[in-house]
Amino acid sequence: MIYLAALALAVGFGLPLAVLAAATAQGKAISMGLESMARQPESAAGLQTAMLIGLAFIELFILLAFVLGFLLLGKMPTISPSEAIQMAQTAVETVAH
Repeated sequence: MIYLAALALAVGFGLPLAVLAAATAQGKAISMGLESMARQPESAAGLQTAMLIGLAFIELFILLAFVLGFLLLGKMPTISPSEAIQMAQTAVETVAH
């Protein structure tokens, strides 16, 4: 049962956390890249290339998290609503005793 709870948490929170981390990383990378280009305009072409390659790797991280989320979602058991209600009632009875 703990395995299923951990799996549900991983599926539910894994992708949003990955997106949040990637958005923060992309914002920081672009900010630093533009700051470097403003400081040394003659090296803008090289900095832009390096920044775009870095952004591509960050996007790859998001795509891998997306695929992993769907793979984990496939491992979740499928149950009917009546089975879910019965399991919840059993859990409540167990906690009450």
